[in-house]
Amino acid sequence: MSRRSRKNVGVIGLGIIGRRVAENLRKRGFYAFVWNRTPRPVPNFVGSITEVADLCRVIQLFVADDEALLSTIEQLSPSLHSHHIIIAHPTVAPETMQSAAAIVQGRGARFLDAPFTGSKGAAEKGELIYYVAGDRTAIEDARRILEASSKEIVEFGEVGEATVLKVATNMVTAATVQSAAEAFAIVAKSGIDPAKFDRALRSNSSHSGTLALKLPMMLSGDFAPHFSVKHMLKDLRIAGRIAQSFGLECGVSDATRDAQYHAADQGQADEDYCAIARKYFPDGVLPKPAEPEVETPAPEPALVETAVAENTAAAVPTELSAENPTVYPSVETEPPFELSPVTPDFVASPEPMAAGSSFEDTGLSVPSAPVSPEEMLPGLDATAAPAAEMSEATSAEMEIVPAPSSEEEVPEEKSRNFFSRLFARGTDY
Repeated sequence: MSRRSRKNVGVIGLGIIGRRVAENLRKRGFYAFVWNRTPRPVPNFVGSITEVADLCRVIQLFVADDEALLSTIEQLSPSLHSHHIIIAHPTVAPETMQSAAAIVQGRGARFLDAPFTGSKGAAEKGELIYYVAGDRTAIEDARRILEASSKEIVEFGEVGEATVLKVATNMVTAATVQSAAEAFAIVAKSGIDPAKFDRALRSNSSHSGTLALKLPMMLSGDFAPHFSVKHMLKDLRIAGRIAQSFGLECGVSDATRDAQYHAADQGQADEDYCAIARKYFPDGVLPKPAEPEVETPAPEPALVETAVAENTAAAVPTELSAENPTVYPSVETEPPFELSPVTPDFVASPEPMAAGSSFEDTGLSVPSAPVSPEEMLPGLDATAAPAAEMSEATSAEMEIVPAPSSEEEVPEEKSRNFFSRLFARGTDY
């Protein structure tokens, strides 16, 4: 019994893009069965192209070039039937894509011309853009599978159209990187920090997604392949042949193709195609962007709490007792006032009166009868003279000072006398 299922998808070609497409298919719930000319330790790696066709009705091809595409199609052909949809993703010559389509359609199967734009990073995120041409019904049947690894599907007409458009866009991409490499060389030879070139371009209308990706790679000398020199060179050669077939002179594309050829000839075929920047630095050392100056941070101000604690410690007496109530810490400040011993004229309650308690709760003796002046002020001779005839000094001593209002300040001398008595008693408040 066949193990074929609508959830099965075949992926042939496990290069930079193919293996990441297979991973995204699995994340979306598909069963990806894969094959590559060189075996890879990945899930569902099958033994042959024929087995992929037996397991999967939709097969995506991520092979390298024209020769690889035709060879793969010829191997698949005996196993193809009307339920199969073959989706060809390489950038090849339009006539090669049309030849592959003719073989598949001759077996009753359907074929889609579907090159893509986007490199390694886009493939990892499932953000490729597919240019798709071919049978409209086949596009709809394969849409969910294509959506698993893309952010956009752009539809065109007949098989071959998507391929021509992909080649044309690669001409622009390659020329953009070539001009950026030349401009970078001028900036670097002028002794200007290359990072300033990047900053200037980001504010320029010519800036693009290609520059955003490739210029930092050139500035850092990082040429790990996202799209290799050999593949860009192959696409530019295709562009040259198409232009020649129409009698067109494409000087920019020709110069760009020559630069890619030079890079490949220098052993850089497997590096990213922005490695063409090496041409302008024969010693092999690309200028690195200047390291940004790191400002030494100012010391943090002391915490307010620490400062308050230190000031408080300097102001509080180190020892305070009834025997020695005037000992202060050894600081270079005078005590706030002089303390003079005062004989207490009453016994204070050991604890402050609690809110809501009565006077009896304090434990003090309360006379049960009115107190005479003689009892209040011992030694006073009440018959010696009437209050009106008291001496001026006695009157001053007996003067009753009303409590100040809330808006009135307590006289400094009286405030000082209160605190003098307080410290003299050695009471802990």
